[in-house]
Amino acid sequence: MEVIATIVAVALAVPLVVLTAAFAIEVIAGLRTLRAPAATLGAEGPVVIVMPANDEAAVITRTLTLLAAELPDGFRVLVVADNCTDDTATLAEQAGAAVLRRDDPSQRGKGFALAFARDHLAAQPAPCAVAIVLDADCTIDRASLTALAAAARRTPAQASYLMRPERDAAPMVQVSNFAFAIKNLVRQRGLQRLAGRVNLTGTGMAFPWPVFRDAPLATDDIVEDLALGLDLAQRGTPPRFAAGATVWSAASSAEGTLRQRTRWEGGFIATSRRHALPAIAAGLRRGDLRAIWAGISLAVPPLTLLLLLDALGLIALGVLALIGAAAWPALLLGALLLLALAALVAAWARVGRPFLSGAAAVRLPLYILWKIPLYLGLARKRPTDWLRAGR
Repeated sequence: MEVIATIVAVALAVPLVVLTAAFAIEVIAGLRTLRAPAATLGAEGPVVIVMPANDEAAVITRTLTLLAAELPDGFRVLVVADNCTDDTATLAEQAGAAVLRRDDPSQRGKGFALAFARDHLAAQPAPCAVAIVLDADCTIDRASLTALAAAARRTPAQASYLMRPERDAAPMVQVSNFAFAIKNLVRQRGLQRLAGRVNLTGTGMAFPWPVFRDAPLATDDIVEDLALGLDLAQRGTPPRFAAGATVWSAASSAEGTLRQRTRWEGGFIATSRRHALPAIAAGLRRGDLRAIWAGISLAVPPLTLLLLLDALGLIALGVLALIGAAAWPALLLGALLLLALAALVAAWARVGRPFLSGAAAVRLPLYILWKIPLYLGLARKRPTDWLRAGR
């Protein structure tokens, strides 16, 4: 009985140990900032900011007005009013942007909107040197635009995509925004150091024109950005982190945050299940340690799900130890969980204070409980719609 219990304990502990260790190492590797290029120059040619917009009348005017004040010379904006039922297109034109209208309800999603813009640009005598993708509810400053365009001269690049800090927001929203910063800033820096590439996050993405022209954009994948980054890496043009470039989005309500998390995490988990193990296997075949790490990183579940799985795993391992299993699997997982929590505390001290107050931080266990229905729902059905957070 003791031998069987130990075998079961090891089988249960191994995946959790690997994922928890990977998370902790990546966070620790991302605590230090990445050095920006010594000379930040713009792209060698015109830059087009492609802005897919689906029923964004409530925010499009403000977004374009703020963006116009930050545009460097040689930058222009192209809005794709995609399957809109409101006056997004008219408002965008009034704000001074070039606008493409797309009406194809059978093909909904950002990927189709980007492909539509790409095909329009390809028909022009001189399309652009760099295409930057910016969501209609995001803001970016001039320095970030310049840094992002410069980073994308030869290879795809990704800016930090963060939620604007709101210390008076609901505790659950603050915890979510902090987790967002861990994913899109700290872990991205760690992934760049360890794997030589990062994940695309949907906005603040930039592509050299030849890459944008040939990219498989027309897809209804709910996390088309993540899937696109994986495809580009396989093609030999992996996205890199654009140090010094940041894109901001307004924090949502608690209800809106849960809706958006349903989309992001559901899509991420589905993409991870499809691509993580093949990516690890491909890296092993080539003996490419960086590719192996990229695959392992992709397998790491979202922060709260990882903590929930670790807690449940420790409970199960404790029960197995009581019936005779070796104690070391539980001790090893517990030690790595403590390391991961210590890394999170260090990340909060380095970058997280603006996003998460101390009072809200103690609500993390409640945040995990708050998201259990989300994970139960995802177990039943993966989200497929192009969702936006409530505003």
